Amino acid sequence: MAPQAFENPQAVELAEAIAALDARAFDPAMRAKAKACLLDFLGCAFEATALDPSRQAVAAVFEAAGGHMIGETATATPADAAFVNAVKGHGLVREDMHAASVSHHGVVVWPLLLALAETRRIAGQRLIEAAILAYEVGGRLGRLLIDRGISSLFRPTGLVAPIGAAAGGARLLGLDAPSTVSALAIAANTSSGLNQWPASGASDMFFHPGFAARNAVTAVRLAEAGAYGSRDILDGKAGLFAAFARKAMPGAVALFPRGEAEILAVYHKGAPACNFAQTACQAALRMIEMIGPNAAPVSAITIRVPRAAADYPGCDHTGPFERALQAKMSIPFGVAAVLAHGRLAEENYADLADTEVLRLVGVTTLVASDELSARFPAEQGAIVELTLADDRRLSMGLPDVIPATEAEVRQRFRVAAAAVVGQDAADAIEAFVDTLDTARDAGRLMQLCAVPAATRPKTATAT
Repeated sequence: MAPQAFENPQAVELAEAIAALDARAFDPAMRAKAKACLLDFLGCAFEATALDPSRQAVAAVFEAAGGHMIGETATATPADAAFVNAVKGHGLVREDMHAASVSHHGVVVWPLLLALAETRRIAGQRLIEAAILAYEVGGRLGRLLIDRGISSLFRPTGLVAPIGAAAGGARLLGLDAPSTVSALAIAANTSSGLNQWPASGASDMFFHPGFAARNAVTAVRLAEAGAYGSRDILDGKAGLFAAFARKAMPGAVALFPRGEAEILAVYHKGAPACNFAQTACQAALRMIEMIGPNAAPVSAITIRVPRAAADYPGCDHTGPFERALQAKMSIPFGVAAVLAHGRLAEENYADLADTEVLRLVGVTTLVASDELSARFPAEQGAIVELTLADDRRLSMGLPDVIPATEAEVRQRFRVAAAAVVGQDAADAIEAFVDTLDTARDAGRLMQLCAVPAATRPKTATAT
């Protein structure tokens, strides 16, 4: 396999483009979306703070000065705080989603940038711009790299998000183009995350963004200290594309082409489940009213989804369900739980032995639709078809996933944050995010998200 011939190594071209960006590249819509993504990340992290992976992540790091952990009284090094905060942000499986790269960039980008913001005084506007850039680089790179073959083996978030986050970190710290190349290259060397975990519902995936965020912090700090990274790390004979895709890099990582921005393509999940289960579950929820009360039992279910959804590890799982993560990844379980309980909520995944849910899973067929596949990733549609015991046949299709609105994101944040840090602190955090453009010291946000030992509510303890 011969690498594609570029005039300059692509990491160099990308670093030079990053260094040349000025504030005009980040328009008001991008800035507003970045704030919504930050609030969504914080809300997820607060809500997940008592879950097992969160408690395990906290237990795995040593107390040290410098980095605040969301919902915690103790502090750690900034890099270790980034690890913990990333794990917490991923704990609900409700993090923001970029479908075209099959990645969750926010749970890597925000922990990294907030950790670096605690190492020195950085203006909030600069942090917002760095975040937009991080989503952009990670999203564009993912569009070029990730396909069904790769995502069946490797976790896309672990492959591209460290590189995007490192780009944002380099921008945040004002690194020049050569140092930014090194940050990108060193971060690319940490690309990792295997997709074996869905088979058993193992916890591996919760820690993928933690490793990515911590490694990206280290990559940026190494580059700032003068470390020299491979200039051809993306397109070289043993670079990122050759190693994972077994193909030449198909093109350049273009930033904001035609005025588009990857952060604007990110959506906020409505349900705490796999991205690929969202639309089918939403269609099933709409069918509840269609079925009506006192209807005959459902005797057969057919779910049509894009092939990317049907083929993603764990999405076609029909049991046994031993851990909640298996159910959250399974499209058949998600649809069955909606139909059985008449709701789409975290509670759907509380009882993995529910008799009616398992009965419905047993009569479900998951089909990869050519029509829906042709529209993906621009649209992530799904069709749910039901046959009732009285031979009635019903169908409900949605052309695309329905994202949570900003109002819903805010409400989720308010409830989750208040439960951990109290109402006054939750209000202060929300106000800080809303006015982040004018903040002189963005690092203060993490101090607001921490909990003084004397005031931590009992409801935030581990379960």
